[in-house]
Amino acid sequence: MQNPFTTTFSKNPGFSYIATEQTNEILENFRYENPSESVYKITGVRGSGKTVILAKIEEQMKNEDFAANNWIVFDVSPARDLLVQIAAMLQKEGFGKKSSKGKSVSLSASVLGNGGGISISSEKENVFFDIGVEIEEMLKKVQKKGKKILIGIDEVSKTKEMIQFASEYGKWLRNAYPVYLVCTGLYENIMEVSNVKNLTFFRRATTIKTEQLNFVRMSEMYRRLLNIDLDEARQMAKFTKGYAYAFQELGSLYFKKHEDETLADLIPDLKSELFAYSYEKIWEELTDSDRFLVRLLTEKAEYKREEVLLLMGEKAGSYSMYRDRLLKKGILDSRQSYISFSLPFFADYIKEYCN
Repeated sequence: MQNPFTTTFSKNPGFSYIATEQTNEILENFRYENPSESVYKITGVRGSGKTVILAKIEEQMKNEDFAANNWIVFDVSPARDLLVQIAAMLQKEGFGKKSSKGKSVSLSASVLGNGGGISISSEKENVFFDIGVEIEEMLKKVQKKGKKILIGIDEVSKTKEMIQFASEYGKWLRNAYPVYLVCTGLYENIMEVSNVKNLTFFRRATTIKTEQLNFVRMSEMYRRLLNIDLDEARQMAKFTKGYAYAFQELGSLYFKKHEDETLADLIPDLKSELFAYSYEKIWEELTDSDRFLVRLLTEKAEYKREEVLLLMGEKAGSYSMYRDRLLKKGILDSRQSYISFSLPFFADYIKEYCN
């Protein structure tokens, strides 16, 4: 039997996929004839399932149900010129200019090669070419034909290409073109783009934060796919703390374990995988202030506010700011006046490798 669990980052887990409320919320909005929200920003810590949410949204919106309602999905790479990709996709869908013979006119190779902007075409009339203007002309045709475009971008960051795209997208919104955007990114990267001048629409767009996977759904998935009793399945779900990457990794380890191995025997391997392929990168991306606070939280499962203030000493006045940033990044969970790590065994990683 094939291993049903997927440990590769950014890959759709398929058989072991657990539906989330965030996915359902976004899809429900797009089912309306005139969706109330045009832009969603999905944030969360590495390995928490941001890409999976985006992939599921794109998958659902490519099926017959959404296609029948005139949706077209563009999956765009942030590593290349976004406007050029969108122009090429619109062209491929038949929204480009037509020649006198009725054939589509391709975008000039020189413009595609230099990433857009204004350029003179190679045609005899020497007309000016601006990729933003060309896309708007195609979007008018999209609108006239009653179609709607969903643009999906995974792992956005503050790059020249992203800023150019976002600036153009703001114009499309103002002109009420039927173009919608769902993007993912780490909290700090999303914030960098949100704070760019003149991108007010992006700053105000709906932010969806990944959440811990549902405990009951994880338990049932383990029980069904691994053919184990409910008690052990629940124990496995508890170990993962709802962290999507840990859920997949522990499921994969259990699937491959030897008959004489127990669940407890798998935990060192689980920790090793989490440390090497997730936590090391998460730690690198934390600021000095973030690291200062999390280093104080490694001796207990959770800490009350007053306890943390004492541990922080002269930096206690910055507690709320540090805590809120780590909550938004997905590193911490809060419960009334208590805080704790949202990631399984993250305290062990800090104690063993970061002190």
